[in-house]
Amino acid sequence: MESEKLEEDEQIEESPEDQPELDPAAYLEALLQKARQAMRPLSSVSTVVKNKALFAMAAGLEEQSEQLLVANAQDLEAFAEKQGNQALADRLTLTPERITEMANGIRTIAALRDPVGESLGLRQLPNGMQVGRIRVPIGVIGIVYESRPNVTADAAALCLKSGNVCVLRGGSEAIHSNTAIAEILSTTAQQAGIPDGAISFIERTERETVIDLLKQDAFIDLIIPRGGGSLMETVTTHATIPVIKHDKGVCHIFVDADADLDMARKICFNAKVQRPSTCNAVETLLVHQSVARPLLEELGKQLVEAKVEIRGCRKTCSLVPEAQPASEDDYGQEFLSLIVSIKVVKDIDQAMAHIERYGSCHTEAIVTKNYSRAMRFLREVDASAVMVNASTRLNDGYQFGLGAEIGISTTRIHARGPMGLEDLTCAKYIVQGAGQIRE
Repeated sequence: MESEKLEEDEQIEESPEDQPELDPAAYLEALLQKARQAMRPLSSVSTVVKNKALFAMAAGLEEQSEQLLVANAQDLEAFAEKQGNQALADRLTLTPERITEMANGIRTIAALRDPVGESLGLRQLPNGMQVGRIRVPIGVIGIVYESRPNVTADAAALCLKSGNVCVLRGGSEAIHSNTAIAEILSTTAQQAGIPDGAISFIERTERETVIDLLKQDAFIDLIIPRGGGSLMETVTTHATIPVIKHDKGVCHIFVDADADLDMARKICFNAKVQRPSTCNAVETLLVHQSVARPLLEELGKQLVEAKVEIRGCRKTCSLVPEAQPASEDDYGQEFLSLIVSIKVVKDIDQAMAHIERYGSCHTEAIVTKNYSRAMRFLREVDASAVMVNASTRLNDGYQFGLGAEIGISTTRIHARGPMGLEDLTCAKYIVQGAGQIRE
């Protein structure tokens, strides 16, 4: 699963649709109370029942695909009237194939090992007392996102398998699609033995509802936001609940003087072109001055043929005639499209300094055959994933062997990088005694 984001001007906004009859505060309180009440019974549901529910959820999506397509058509119609951006519309579009992909993604999660209850070690103290830790669900997780409708299914399935109640709030641009998906998932899960409220979806689209949600620390244990800068600012400004951010991806690839240039071209092209709208797509290429000409003359042609707009430094523009001069803002930009900035640098120090200044701590890569420089890059570059001789597009839960992810955390606490099932748990101590007391 890949974190995908709409641009900042499509962030939290009101919808013209009729809202539920309750006023926003009463509506949210009722929903959160039900979600909190589901926490304890869900935490004790067996792996067998959770997997049964996940398979039922997957089947429900496929069986009601026509209903989902009708709901999605409403979102697309409203989005076209308001935005008219085909690239963004594609991220919102559901097709029969994409619905099947959503269902198969849930089945993949069902096949993963259940982390809940896993022992993290047990030791016996000199007084005979045994002390250990086990994995337990975090509790109630609020997920605020602007993304493709499949995020609703992925988040719900991951939270259920890890024993967490989820409270989902998707973007208004996909309100009909997300509501339909959430209704199917919640209903089928309940029929399979999951407590009512374990999969909760907020149908209110007012910005005030999100602000209120972020202050509900009596009901919610963790907030996971996924989106652009405006959403992150809203969450970090207003949240009174712990937050794990899944922030923007201003990703870089540094092509070192000792790079295999054929490998470098392949990696750079893949990282930009294979799926440019994702947060792990490369946005800036940093090229050592000694290999700039042989690399960029050929790579530039490949990118131009793929309809990539190149914004480069003076040296880049001299080597790639189609390149436009880059502005200062281009180097910190998350384009999420077929645009790339390129800068020629004198050495690895200048490359790392550029990354430190403009990067977002998401994904950074170096292409080199020099072991010492590769190891230095791994040690000194600050990001959720640092890669050697590999595309930034590979920073992904599926690609890392996690099976699935709820997003890519750019936060430095608890979890960083792709967050799989284990990262949706915490630990509690368990103590087995035989009458020991503190002297």
